[in-house]
Amino acid sequence: MAQITLVGKNQAKIGTEFFYLGPIEECADCKFNKVCFNLELGAKYTITEIRLQEHECHEFDGDSVTAVEVEKICTRASVGKRQAMEGSKITYKGSECKNLSCEKYSICHPMGKIPGEKYTVQKVEGNLDCPLGEKLVLVDLF
Repeated sequence: MAQITLVGKNQAKIGTEFFYLGPIEECADCKFNKVCFNLELGAKYTITEIRLQEHECHEFDGDSVTAVEVEKICTRASVGKRQAMEGSKITYKGSECKNLSCEKYSICHPMGKIPGEKYTVQKVEGNLDCPLGEKLVLVDLF
């Protein structure tokens, strides 16, 4: 189900994907903040429609924001093999791996996913070959 939010005019393109990382302190008194800040913290979204409404905003490039329809989409991540069951709701643990040069680092540290938060395993993609020997599985989290 699509939600309406505001994004910078320059980012308002169908198919653009972004992570909602939370409210901006400077926007606390803005009359549109309930529209800008109505998404789920840490979730990934794609823009599906662009509305005609534009509003002045000094926090975005171009000084305006555009109303858009967005849909929440899955984020690829690694989880322990025991947590990887399609349809299950899990508490995301995150990874303690510090190997920044690992090609799987971005999957093991997915943007927007917060350790301790609950997510649903949408799809299990398969085993991941971890250089540290951890038993990990690639999944789509929602």
